[in-house]
Amino acid sequence: IPFVEIVFVAGSMAMGTAQEDSDFDLIVGAKTGRIFTARAFCIFMFGLFGWRRRNYSRHSYEFVDSHYVRDKFCFSHFVTPEKYSLSGPHNEYWRKLYNSLIPIYGDKDLIQKFYNANADWVGSARYCEACLRSASHSLWRRATSNVLERILSGKLGDALEKLLKKIQIKKIEKSLKNEKLYKPRIIFNDSELEFHPHTKRIEEF
Repeated sequence: IPFVEIVFVAGSMAMGTAQEDSDFDLIVGAKTGRIFTARAFCIFMFGLFGWRRRNYSRHSYEFVDSHYVRDKFCFSHFVTPEKYSLSGPHNEYWRKLYNSLIPIYGDKDLIQKFYNANADWVGSARYCEACLRSASHSLWRRATSNVLERILSGKLGDALEKLLKKIQIKKIEKSLKNEKLYKPRIIFNDSELEFHPHTKRIEEF
């Protein structure tokens, strides 16, 4: 997938609280100026293979059909290097989560930059030498994404990013009008895309 630089496992899988119906929450670090393109490719590719979580609950934040959640990937947070630090407010849930994040893809220096950006509010420093042993960054995978990145760079990529941004923001705004949300954390701009529409679980934690 082009323009994806780092990926962390988050949520219950990272914190060790996963249950039978849990999904795989991911935080994705995208290249500056290509966050909407990276998200579009993630949604398309993982959706094509049936691996992406789909929440079909449109009427209540308390109901989610587990068929669309279990073992699926949830792309709830995309950031560029300018926004590696999590937007506030920060609470104990977010501190525990960010202390538990597991890197599974990316360059060591960028992973460390992400850790450093969040160190102040998390309250501890993390170093990626040990945890990076599990991170995947194969030459084949990078070569594939680099081809797409070269094609989608420059004016062509700028035009595509602008188009995908327009389409996605339109869908996001429509979804916000139609869904019943519970104290949502929703951010969508050129540096960060965060989608936590129902934060009751976080509040209870």
